[in-house]
Amino acid sequence: MELTIVRDVANRLREQVHRVVVGQDNAIDLLLVSLLCEGHVLFEGVPGTAKTLLARTFACGLSLEFGRVQFTPDLMPGDIIGTNLFNFQTNRFILTKGPIFTQLLLADEINRTPPKTQAALLQAMQERSVTVDGITHELGDGFMVIATQNPIEQEGTYLLPEAQLDRFLFKVVIGYPSRDEERDVVRRHGHRTTMPRLGDFDLQPVADLGLLVAMRQVVQQIRASDAILDYIVDLVRATRERPSIAFGASPRAATMLTIASRAYAALAGRDYVLPDDIKALAVPALRHRLVLAPGAEIEGLTTEAVVRQILDQVPVPR
Repeated sequence: MELTIVRDVANRLREQVHRVVVGQDNAIDLLLVSLLCEGHVLFEGVPGTAKTLLARTFACGLSLEFGRVQFTPDLMPGDIIGTNLFNFQTNRFILTKGPIFTQLLLADEINRTPPKTQAALLQAMQERSVTVDGITHELGDGFMVIATQNPIEQEGTYLLPEAQLDRFLFKVVIGYPSRDEERDVVRRHGHRTTMPRLGDFDLQPVADLGLLVAMRQVVQQIRASDAILDYIVDLVRATRERPSIAFGASPRAATMLTIASRAYAALAGRDYVLPDDIKALAVPALRHRLVLAPGAEIEGLTTEAVVRQILDQVPVPR
């Protein structure tokens, strides 16, 4: 497959999403990067900023099996994974699959359920498999999680465990639209109080799993020089050396940032990675992996600000 096909499919998928969603160009680009490198995405924003609509519309542009879990305080792990039920006709236990057995999973308002239930996604997000009663079941290459959450300061929310946050390739902060964008939202969708019916927009899938696998193979061949690899490692290691950070980014963050930069370069039509690709992805790839020291939190410092400081201080390869 040629690199131009990757870019062409991505552009057609953008067009499908923009039929429904106004703006959110950065979030759409990060979704495309995640799709090309089998990563998971976490959207954070206040209610009503089209997080769920964006995820559902993106899924409509793909010929993948789509599933959704609405996370609530009383949700149990078995409600997500499923359970073995005894079949009296066959005298055998049969797995009743939960909604996690899909290809594209929308975990809506993921931080409104306790950590015990959130942990049901840990194995699936990292290994693309789940274990029920000692038996491991594969989820397949197409498995991807798009999660949404409200800011932790809001009522009825729980902190996501660090182990789960580290499995997300990106954390994307969804803000309020500009005035012109909000006016366009009102013009398009101001005749209803509910979420738009996606069937009304004649959305057409632009890629199936076979095409996605071929595109991912192209992304894996994008060249990242030794200088680029050193730059990524230096950025990640710098997060562990600052007094304002209690816990820095893991080695998994470095590997994820590397493949993400390859996908970002492919979307730009290049077969090689530039330092600017890494700079564009560093904040969404690292902001959720850092834990601030207590003193830094008191001073009002944010993980995003720390990542930007590191980007300014780590030498950029020529």
